[in-house]
Amino acid sequence: MNKHKQRKLRQHRVRAKVSGTAAKPRLNVFRSLKSIYAQLIDDELGRTLVAASSKDVKRQGKKNDIAAEVGKLIAAKALEAGIKQVTFDRAGYKYHGRVKSLAEAARSAGLTF
Repeated sequence: MNKHKQRKLRQHRVRAKVSGTAAKPRLNVFRSLKSIYAQLIDDELGRTLVAASSKDVKRQGKKNDIAAEVGKLIAAKALEAGIKQVTFDRAGYKYHGRVKSLAEAARSAGLTF
């Protein structure tokens, strides 16, 4: 079994337990080789409430620094929408590197997990 299939299995196992509501949406993270994306999802309605990506960040730099900027951006958009509490969904990725940078930046910008 390759890495992609293993991540998908972890993702499905976690998604069976983690879901988002309107009061406490799910902060989903997806990382590709070049970009990182974050969105707040209300699973009851099946809607994306707020989204941010590294393509929204206008500065250049290391991937970890850009991921932190995305975390700050998603937190600012969430607070603007009146969302303070979220459930973190790392989508089967390990909690280190860019995923950790994004999560810690979102926490420091005002979101609570």
